[in-house]
Amino acid sequence: MKFSDINKQQQDGQPKQMQQRQPGFESEMNPEPIYDDPEYKGTGKLQDKVVILTGGDSGIGRAVAVAFAKEGAKLSIIYADEHEDAQKTKALVEKYNGECLLIPGDVGEEAFCFSAVKKTVDHFGQLDCLINNAAEQHFQENIEDISLEQFDRTFKTNIYGAFHFIKAAKPHLREGSTIINTVSVVAYEGMPVLMDYSATKGALLALTRSLSENMVSEGIRVNGVAPGPIWTPLIPASFPADKVAEFGTDSPMGRPGQPVELAPAYVHLASEDSSYMSGQVIHINGGKIVNG
Repeated sequence: MKFSDINKQQQDGQPKQMQQRQPGFESEMNPEPIYDDPEYKGTGKLQDKVVILTGGDSGIGRAVAVAFAKEGAKLSIIYADEHEDAQKTKALVEKYNGECLLIPGDVGEEAFCFSAVKKTVDHFGQLDCLINNAAEQHFQENIEDISLEQFDRTFKTNIYGAFHFIKAAKPHLREGSTIINTVSVVAYEGMPVLMDYSATKGALLALTRSLSENMVSEGIRVNGVAPGPIWTPLIPASFPADKVAEFGTDSPMGRPGQPVELAPAYVHLASEDSSYMSGQVIHINGGKIVNG
């Protein structure tokens, strides 16, 4: 998809809107995020690779699922309870001749994560790539307003979930396997209204780097992608309506990114194209300079 086409679609921003639950529904967003690039043609970079993708029902996860399907991957998509969104993503994967297994559940629960890995391996016979993408965030202007319940919930989804899936997946990975963690620009620069979320992404960044050093001798590569402001269901599910309307306008490019603009980075990190990369993070944030 051409850069100019996305700019044109985003020039008027997005209307005020909110969703009353987290995670949100892609089907209720206005406009709907762009998740498929009709000009992207797969070349078999992930042919017959089996991938577990958490948070794969919508947003960045859906765009990644579509691109991976085009590249020949078989996908196990983990999601909470957004069944309509998940079914649409499954249909998109199958449209591009990919195989897709849907597994709903709570990534914050260790037993579920181990069960999801077992179901994936039992179904596909192997596991080649783990993408920890599931996340939640909650807008709070004052730290005093962050309840212990919210703090625990955010950490369980964003960092405990990744930790559980890594432990469960590790025995099935081998030389050439990859782990990709969705970090965030806020791990580097913070976010005053997403303090607990930022803390989880900082933890995930440190885990990515440490895990890379731990697994590199086994030929398993661990990298991350750090999105900036991306138009996903998390946005109307997290921010007040007036903040949603201006979301992304403070980026150097003056607009939020679209999920489709991130998908090729995940393909790169999951394929042999990145064979000499580990412990690294790709920054896709609309032009913001991030050191680190």
